[in-house]
Amino acid sequence: MLTVSVIIPVYRSEQILPELYRQLSATMAAITPVFEIIFVEDGGGDGSWSIVYDLSRADRRVRGIRMSRNFGQHNALLCGIREARYDIILTMDDDLQHPVSEIAPMLAALKPEYDVVYGLPRTERHGLLRNVASRLTKIALASAMGAETARSVSAFRVFRTRLREGFEAYRSPFVSIDVLLTWSTTRFTAIKVHHELRTKGVSGYTVGKLIRHAVNLMTGFSTLPLQIASVVGFAFVVFGGSILVLVVINYLIRGSAVPGFASLACMVAIFSGAQLFALGIFGEYLARMYFRSMDRPTYVIGETAMFPNPDGAAERSVPHTTGTENIV
Repeated sequence: MLTVSVIIPVYRSEQILPELYRQLSATMAAITPVFEIIFVEDGGGDGSWSIVYDLSRADRRVRGIRMSRNFGQHNALLCGIREARYDIILTMDDDLQHPVSEIAPMLAALKPEYDVVYGLPRTERHGLLRNVASRLTKIALASAMGAETARSVSAFRVFRTRLREGFEAYRSPFVSIDVLLTWSTTRFTAIKVHHELRTKGVSGYTVGKLIRHAVNLMTGFSTLPLQIASVVGFAFVVFGGSILVLVVINYLIRGSAVPGFASLACMVAIFSGAQLFALGIFGEYLARMYFRSMDRPTYVIGETAMFPNPDGAAERSVPHTTGTENIV
């Protein structure tokens, strides 16, 4: 029997959650009788948690987790993935831009030869800057996941729950679910899905956050920036050596050095800039090592809302559970 855990990170979505729950619960009930919906409220500061709590109390298939503060979408997803109880995990956004009508085709696409299915939008429904930032993120992902896989990455995913065993002990404040999935499998595929316009609320994923996420991807899961620094350094060494050869040849032919302070100052500025560029990249990697040495948690659970009993009694409440251990 097909069993599915739907994981939705929630951030300032109090206007959308009731309709999302209505559509999602009806769709999932038509697909399988065994499913759960896990809402992970990521410290948005609005009334989203109250709605999640009420939904959990009214429907035993709904489970709520509230982060102690805002940790980020991927950190919240990791928390939900570790809490999932069923064989298949479906992740989607909380803004109804991922239509529930596309869930059945995605589940059907998860054939035995695949472990992960992405729902790739036929048409992106974001602004120009947001689309550019998304492309930058996929370029960063390509260095960590492989170019072909990165082109198909989407927050609308279906994958086998057993894949989390590959990153069960992952402990870092910098998280990318897509990269972590590559630690367990290489069997990815994607299908085209419809992408709706957001009708309520404002997306919490700004262009700045996407750019920071891309930088974290490149420095946290890839050595590409170090390789770029090496190539840039080598290029400037070749450039400087060529200039030196030209100066020596000019001296031997004309018997005089090349005059002019400006050219010398430009060369010093160029080489200094190359060195600072490389040092900046090294600094990013050292910062990642520093944060890891602090043993900072991936996330901290502030509260849970799980009501499996008909009398409305809560299953448990975890005020201080950290993401440094598997809480499944």
